Amino acid sequence: MKKDHQLEIRSVLPDIFPENWAHSYGQDHYGIWQGIYVNSIDVRFRWIPPGEFMMGAPGDEPERNDDEGPLHRVAFQKGFWLADTACTQEVWQAVTGKNPSRFKEEGPEHPVENVSWDDANAFIDRLNSLVSGLGARLPSEAEWEYACRAGTDTPFWFGRELTPDKANHKGTEPYNKGPKGEYRKKTVPVKFFEQNPWGLYQMHGNVWEWCQDRWHDNYNGAPDDGSAWEDGDTNSRVCRGGSWINNGRPLRSAYRDYWPHGGRYGGDGLRLARGPQDRSG
Repeated sequence: MKKDHQLEIRSVLPDIFPENWAHSYGQDHYGIWQGIYVNSIDVRFRWIPPGEFMMGAPGDEPERNDDEGPLHRVAFQKGFWLADTACTQEVWQAVTGKNPSRFKEEGPEHPVENVSWDDANAFIDRLNSLVSGLGARLPSEAEWEYACRAGTDTPFWFGRELTPDKANHKGTEPYNKGPKGEYRKKTVPVKFFEQNPWGLYQMHGNVWEWCQDRWHDNYNGAPDDGSAWEDGDTNSRVCRGGSWINNGRPLRSAYRDYWPHGGRYGGDGLRLARGPQDRSG
C-alpha cells in the first residue's frame, strides 16, 4: 500500500526538480517549491499539479454572474508553477527601479498595484532577462482559478462565507448577506492571511491579478486544456481575485472582470507563473 501511494505522488511531480533557474528549492506540507533571489529578495513558485476541475460558477451560487458560465471541465495534462504571493513592491522596484504603488508608504512587502497589463508584461520581460531560464509569464485565467480553488468547489477556497479575517476587502459590504466587518481601505502584506491547500497566499482580495487572456463575455468556445484564451479582437484583459476596495462578491473563485490592457488602477497587481512542465510516469 505504501509503495502504491509513493507511485501516485511521483505521478504528479515534475520530471525535473529543481530546475536550472532555481536559486533555492524545498518541500513542505503544501508540496514542492522553487525560488529565485532578486536583489536578495526571495520569490517562490509553488508546484501546481496536473488535474482537472469544473471552471465557472454553478447556477445556484449566490451572486453569480452570467459571464461565469457555462460551467465546463478543464483538464491540465501538465503541471505548472505559480508564485506563492502577488508580486510585492520591493520585487517590482528591484527589477524596474520604480514603485508605482498608491500604498508605497505601507511597506515593501505590500503588493505592487496601479500597474497595467502592459506594465506587468514589461516587468516580466525584464525579470526574465535577469534570471536565465526562468521563463516567467502571467497565468491563464483557467490556471488562476484552478490554483485558487486548490481542489475545492465552494465560492471561496475556505468555504461559503467571507469575512475580513479571511481576505482583505470592503468588509462593510459582505458577500451573500454575511456578517459585516472591517474595511481597511488599503492593501495588507502579501502573506497576511492563511495559505490555501496548495500553499498560495491571498488568491482572494488585496489586489486584482492580471491574467494573460483576452476578455470574453462567457465560456462558450473557451479552451478546455487550461491554456490562455487569446482569440478575439478586444483589447481588454482578464483580472481575477478582487481587491481591497471591493465588496465581497468579486472575491469569489469564479468571479471574472476585465480592464483595458493599458489601464492602471489602484487595485490591480499580478502574480507570476511559469511552465507548464511534464509530469513523470
